[in-house]
Formats: sequence, C-alpha cells, structure tokens
Amino acid sequence: MSDVLMKSGLAMSNSFGSMSTQGMSGAGSATGDQGSETPFAGLLESMVKQTSALDHQAATTVIGLLNGQGVDIHKAMIATQKADMAFELALQVRNKAVGAYQQMMGMQF
Repeated sequence: MSDVLMKSGLAMSNSFGSMSTQGMSGAGSATGDQGSETPFAGLLESMVKQTSALDHQAATTVIGLLNGQGVDIHKAMIATQKADMAFELALQVRNKAVGAYQQMMGMQF
C-alpha cells in the first residue's frame, strides 16, 4: 500500500512541479512572449482548485464506502491520501510564501 501512496504522491508532485516550472519559465523571459506561461497567481489558483477537487473526490468516495455503494476501501484510502498530500503541499507553499514575504518586510533599504 505504501508503494501506491508513494506513486500517487510522486504523480501529484510531478503535476504540481510541472505547473511550477511552467509558471516560472516566463518570469525571467526577455522575449516578452508571455501568452503561454501561467503567472504565479494563476499557478496558485490552479493548485487550490486541484486540492479542492481532490478533497471533493475523497469525500465522495468515503461517503460511497460508508453508504455501501460498492466503493472499494482501497480506492477510498488512496483518495483520502491524495487529498491529504495535496493539502500538505498547498500548506507548505503558503508557509514558504508567507516566510518570504516576512523576510522581505524585515529588510532595510
């Protein structure tokens, strides 16, 4: 079971990682062609939407399991772990952003 969780975590981190590399690739672009890149705010919004969708999917599978609608317990556990990992990732990104903001506010010019 830990192999499945690791694979799902790697897949999720790869999807978030690919979003972050796409969003960061346009930050230092000198060409001015930023129509295809996602700005940082859009990246965060997308991450929150994905986290919310995973949470909704986990809630649906757990309710289906509890109601006896034929949902396998493994699917429910995997869905809840995916939602938990997505939330933890979003929380860590928020913590890093707040820490960077506080560090910048503490600088003296």
